[in-house]
Amino acid sequence: MQKLSITLIAVGFSALTANADSNHAEHKQGAVVSPVNQSIVASFDILAAHAHRNANQVTFQMTTNGVAGADVPAPSGTVGGAPVWSYVWPTSLDPSAVGFEGETGILALAATSHPDFDDTPLVDENRDGDPANDGLIWHSHWVVLTPTEACGAGALAVRDIPEGETPQLPATWPGFPIFLDSPGFTPLFDGSEITVNVGFASNVDLGGVAYDGVTAALRVDANIHAPLLCVTDVFDVASGDLSLPGKIE
Repeated sequence: MQKLSITLIAVGFSALTANADSNHAEHKQGAVVSPVNQSIVASFDILAAHAHRNANQVTFQMTTNGVAGADVPAPSGTVGGAPVWSYVWPTSLDPSAVGFEGETGILALAATSHPDFDDTPLVDENRDGDPANDGLIWHSHWVVLTPTEACGAGALAVRDIPEGETPQLPATWPGFPIFLDSPGFTPLFDGSEITVNVGFASNVDLGGVAYDGVTAALRVDANIHAPLLCVTDVFDVASGDLSLPGKIE
């Protein structure tokens, strides 16, 4: 894991408050719990992941061993080779549940930070009037992950969209040639906790959907289809084996 060299400045946390400690993932019944691992940077060392729903709204939570969201990647200076750090909740939902082409991979909710580019063209996270300059600030994505040997043995990548193909994509797809959506759900931080509240269409069946928790680094490739966005480093997996043992209830 590369050195954590930048601490998120106050603007990244402004107005981002979540629940009290008693409502953190580590205190929720049915949470996917993970032991402390001192070899992992504390803000990415998962203690618990949890997801629960109220009608068609799901609250995804993760408790870390440090201050969640406090560490972000150092800029590389170019989009090609740019690092992306993330908190991720892989799910058993079909990608069609949020508007992607169906049966195309693992649908995961991710909260990411990447200082070299912006991929939320409809959202102005730092409220400065420019929606294209705030990739550093933690923001949410839906992604579809697939095993991709080009990223390394057993590695995952965000699914590419080959030139000439036109798969079904969400209305808030940001235009990148990958299965990436920028729905605008704001990550909330409260000390060791990160929470993302997500809305689904009323016809999506959420009962018993499986989930897990992951912290990871990704990297943008300079070659647009080589593939474009590989998972390069898995910091921690709540279940230990990505078995998605959690159930949304």
